[in-house]
Amino acid sequence: MTEAQLSNAMDAYGSTVYRLALTRMQNIADAEDVYQEMFLRLWKQAAEDWDGDRAKAWLIRTTLNRCADLHRFRLRRPVLSFAEIPDLAQPEDESRELWEAVSRLPEKARTAVHLYYAEGYSAEEISQLMHIPAATVRTRLHRARKQLKELLGGIDDETCVSRSDGTNFGPRRAE
Repeated sequence: MTEAQLSNAMDAYGSTVYRLALTRMQNIADAEDVYQEMFLRLWKQAAEDWDGDRAKAWLIRTTLNRCADLHRFRLRRPVLSFAEIPDLAQPEDESRELWEAVSRLPEKARTAVHLYYAEGYSAEEISQLMHIPAATVRTRLHRARKQLKELLGGIDDETCVSRSDGTNFGPRRAE
């Protein structure tokens, strides 16, 4: 791979790799190490003929693998608050509370939520990246949504909220 191709890949996918590493590692220094190592590995690859999707998929898969390796070999460090995360990974103000809640999810759920919502992958694409069944991804997303609802104090699905005209929002039951 040439330096120009590497530079283009870093511009195109660098923020994705960094945010994913930060989501998995929960530590800025480790995320930066993973980021650097992923692009060094990409540079050593014979990837001149790879299209953008293949390079992005390869970077995500190897980032996930490297993060798993680091978790096995390093002691866990404390989880960072979003105030300590650099601007690149900072969510917008209106979603800050949501992403702080996401950071408290278990690692597997946090990764699925990040890839689905922040990176825009479908459940099927995530299943291929993580080498798990698509149904497992959908289950993790469902459980994560449920946990987020509890963490953020969402309304109960069984509760109907009244509109100003007297009709109700919420689930309808067959009578």
